[in-house]
Amino acid sequence: MSAAEPRTERSAEPRTELDPRFSSPGAEPARWADAQELLSGAELYWLTTVRPDGRPHVTPLIGVWWRGALHFCTGAEERKARNLAANPEVVLTTGTSTWAEGFDLVVEGRADRVTDEGLLTALAGAWEAKYGAVWHFDVADGVFVGAQGNRAEVFAVSPRTVFGFGKGDPFTQTRWRFA
Repeated sequence: MSAAEPRTERSAEPRTELDPRFSSPGAEPARWADAQELLSGAELYWLTTVRPDGRPHVTPLIGVWWRGALHFCTGAEERKARNLAANPEVVLTTGTSTWAEGFDLVVEGRADRVTDEGLLTALAGAWEAKYGAVWHFDVADGVFVGAQGNRAEVFAVSPRTVFGFGKGDPFTQTRWRFA
């Protein structure tokens, strides 16, 4: 897979499993379509990367679920970009901060750089459609360019495994695995 063409738009549905150890009796696994809707509508995601010395790094950020992948951007000199240069494996989480209601998602995968200007232009439009004009980006030289000339690399995380945690009645723990 080249940096210009991250793995997106999976054609097959993921394998879905309910973990009965952490689910209410009689619970059914969550639907992948519902998880994708939550990924698409979330305003904030938490990105976990690993520093070169092995220590974890977690930071909140905005992103866009688009064509089967979760996309985020960062400046090339930011801690998360430096971590990704050494180890592209990441975890992204989103959900609610409650115990007895809501749904949380944990996305595991590899963060691949997006450099194709056509893809970046489409993603810039998706960012602005989701977050408004304050998040307008132009595209140049394989990166997003902000209003003050700030530059951001864009990454796509195509899920390898996603965990869904339904909270309340019923409690569920669903795992989706991608081939």
